[in-house]
Amino acid sequence: MKVDIGSPVLGAKPMDVRTLKEQVVKLLREAIFSGRIKPGQRLNESELSRDLGLSRIPVREALQKLQEQGLVVDVPRRGKFVINLSEEEIQKINSLRIILEGEALRLCRGKITPEGIRDLKKLVGKMEKFREAPEVEASALDIEFHRTIWTHSGNEFLAKTLEGITIPLFAHRVLWRINRDMLEHLSYRYQQPERFSSLALPRTEAQQLPKQPDASWSSNGRKQ
Repeated sequence: MKVDIGSPVLGAKPMDVRTLKEQVVKLLREAIFSGRIKPGQRLNESELSRDLGLSRIPVREALQKLQEQGLVVDVPRRGKFVINLSEEEIQKINSLRIILEGEALRLCRGKITPEGIRDLKKLVGKMEKFREAPEVEASALDIEFHRTIWTHSGNEFLAKTLEGITIPLFAHRVLWRINRDMLEHLSYRYQQPERFSSLALPRTEAQQLPKQPDASWSSNGRKQ
């Protein structure tokens, strides 16, 4: 089902022809992570091209890149959509992932090189150092750690399968957590309007804020 994105969410901006794809990827990622493009929303290549004032080629390449990163899924005969997994899909992916990653770890232990071990240690060090990093950066490190193990399993088919099922799962988790944090922030703001009124709103507007939080602002995210 097509989701109408309404008015342009990206806006046409001057771009360097040499890096069109990278800039479109950046714009789409920002729109997805900021919530301007919603989970489950269809990404129509023609509409995005008109929105940006570009040909369809860099947009198509950008969508392919986002698909590789797990943020976009290609549904046969329907088009490309922002990742939005159901609880049942998450459970199915995890049940398969447990088996495949266990096998990848077993193979990695016997095949990993000293260089591979050094890479894993460096990644662990980064993960410890950036424990409070933004969600997107933390997830990128997590993916890189898992991908290193898959690569050193020596089984390229196993690595490719894990890439295909795990990257969308990680991307979905990042989007869900970002949306959860946004809802929690809004809920907290409406519970304490007096704290934000002097910073964000004129006094007359702040006085009109509700005394109690509206239930529609409450965070009702799923359990992790």
